[in-house]
Amino acid sequence: MKPVIKRVLILIAGWLFILVGIAGLFLPILQGILFIVIGLLILSSEYVWAHRLLQKLRTRFPKIAHVSEEAARKAQHWVQRITHHGDHPEPSPESEQGNSKPPE
Repeated sequence: MKPVIKRVLILIAGWLFILVGIAGLFLPILQGILFIVIGLLILSSEYVWAHRLLQKLRTRFPKIAHVSEEAARKAQHWVQRITHHGDHPEPSPESEQGNSKPPE
């Protein structure tokens, strides 16, 4: 994936979570704070202010910091799987022939 496209997708996702989180502060069916924290986690890779705000939250709420760090690790794993999905070479037809059984 091209770096410019990846950055745009990260920014869109982060800001979308922030907006949903703000709406969730007023709507009883959404967890506003959760969506805002997820948005900050996503945006912290692109914005210094988001990174600093997350550091302050981690200092003030250490239990939540532990949970958010675990969530960040899982999210990073999924982002890597999604962004590197097309980077793997296709298996060659010769390698597929050795693994398949002939039709009976």
